[in-house]
Amino acid sequence: MKDFTRVSAAVPPVKIADCAVNEAVVEDFFSRAVEKGAEAVVFPELCLTGATCGDIFLSPALLDSALKALEKFASSTAHSPGVIAVVGLPLRAGGRVYDCAAVVESGSVKGFVPKSVVDPSTDGRWFALASTAASVKTVEFAGSEIPFGTDLIFTSGNVSYAVEIGSDSVSPLAPAVNLALAGADIILNPSAAPETVARHDCRLEAIRSRSALLNAGYVHSGAGAGESSTDYVFSGPAVIAENGVILEDGERFEGGGFIVAADIDVGFIGFERSRNPLFKTFGPEPVRRVALAERFVVGGDDLLRDVDSAPFVPSDPAALAGRVTEVLEIQSSALATRLKAIRCKKIVLGISGGLDSALALIVAVETFKKLGYDPKDILALTMPGFGTTGRTKGNAEKLCEGFGVTLETVDITASVRSHFNDIGHDESVKDITYENAQARARTFILMDKANQTGALLVGTGDLSELALGWCTYNGDHMSMYGVNAGVPKTLVKAIVGHYALSNPAVRDALTDIVATPVSPELLPASDDGTIAQITEDKVGPYELHDFFIYHFLRRGATKRKILFLAAKAFAGKYDKATVEKWLEIFFRRFLTQQFKRSSMPDGPAVGSVGLSQRGAWAMPSDMGFVEL
Repeated sequence: MKDFTRVSAAVPPVKIADCAVNEAVVEDFFSRAVEKGAEAVVFPELCLTGATCGDIFLSPALLDSALKALEKFASSTAHSPGVIAVVGLPLRAGGRVYDCAAVVESGSVKGFVPKSVVDPSTDGRWFALASTAASVKTVEFAGSEIPFGTDLIFTSGNVSYAVEIGSDSVSPLAPAVNLALAGADIILNPSAAPETVARHDCRLEAIRSRSALLNAGYVHSGAGAGESSTDYVFSGPAVIAENGVILEDGERFEGGGFIVAADIDVGFIGFERSRNPLFKTFGPEPVRRVALAERFVVGGDDLLRDVDSAPFVPSDPAALAGRVTEVLEIQSSALATRLKAIRCKKIVLGISGGLDSALALIVAVETFKKLGYDPKDILALTMPGFGTTGRTKGNAEKLCEGFGVTLETVDITASVRSHFNDIGHDESVKDITYENAQARARTFILMDKANQTGALLVGTGDLSELALGWCTYNGDHMSMYGVNAGVPKTLVKAIVGHYALSNPAVRDALTDIVATPVSPELLPASDDGTIAQITEDKVGPYELHDFFIYHFLRRGATKRKILFLAAKAFAGKYDKATVEKWLEIFFRRFLTQQFKRSSMPDGPAVGSVGLSQRGAWAMPSDMGFVEL
């Protein structure tokens, strides 16, 4: 299946009413777009004549000249089979003149789409509404009957296109809505709206929201240089969007014209539509489908879009600050609601000196601030075992002191040794039993401490650990409320680091926690006292796993597609073999560890990716490992 389609918005300069000149320029810009690898090229509304011809639009000579220009342009596209071009022209049909877009491909015109919305005070003087041509299904052109109407979908392989013209996009009955419901993935919008102050901001918001509403790609090309400035100025906007995100926004007011291009992820569009209630609730009105040739050009390193290596963590500092504030508000509000609901004013949590427990403690402290509770009623237990280092234990102690919470230390080594004796385990055998016995011992203590003090046990495990099953079943996997269950590890790290900046009492401890390698510390430390068990050496880098989680769960990507995207996102940092190795481990662990997620505690969803079986992610626990 094809994942990406390259589209272009081309804005050539025009000469009013000189169709021969305009055709030559359009032909040149089309060739330039094809050189960029475009599979679909959108030109402005009425680009073969110019959009500001006024009453000249009704001149038979101009109408005939436009048809000749279209025929010449269509013939020129035979040299670029499979590339779609949308060009605008006035067209006679059924005794009326329509503002039309011609869809051209492989040397011929495949369809004419008339404009649905015209302003009676302006273009309504010359052009009829598309609705007046309901009975006109074809138009004779160059010796052939060409489909005509607003119900056309143009399909190339597994990608489908539809056209709406200019202000059709803001109509409550816009054709693109029905066409998207009928399967059009990408909406092509030739336009000719004049520019005024702040108009472009409104345009961007409209395109963004339009593509989001329809879960579609959207390509907008507006009239620019050469149009009349008698009353208005035309800036030549060129905008490409996908599912509510602006991929390209070209420079306006370019006298020589320009081209923008972007790769639209049609695989993601299909995935989003499968989740969108709009597409499950409403069926489309009948449409006509026009088959086009298929063209494959996107692949390798020439993908025309950025692939963020840290999709959960904003790169912009201001955006990151906003994200941190919002996540902490969600977590603390959720925890406050739970505490009030059960009439509880005390919390117990395990504090290890690692990232996850640091975030859980931050959330607990912020929750108590919100509720006006005494932070001394937050009981943090540090439970050193065989692998605990002085660095992590020291940071845990400093953190609790800085926050003013109650800290207790419970050494688990004696009780774990007693348990080894109970089950007949040789302590020198440092296997999974050796490790998990410690994790379960800590949870045993935490649960009973919560009972003893009338407190709520707050869990610390994060979304990335749940995805990988990197937790001990009925050990650190279990709590009474998991505040971090919706937060991926890369975001946990970013939140803790950012929180440190504005909280001097805990800054040093949090800063060192961020710098400490992630580890469960279940194996004895090295001779020099450093951490011996590094999680990322065992399961792989969390930045890779969070990338895999995002693209698999949020964007519905296949393993093949994730590998392709990761190669671009992490170029120069991880080679393909390394990415492939950890991707295999991710899928093996994710697909075999659902039984842990099926019994996970309550916890708040934070973003668009979640793993709670109660709504965010449904999957059978006995699915096993399969190829996806």
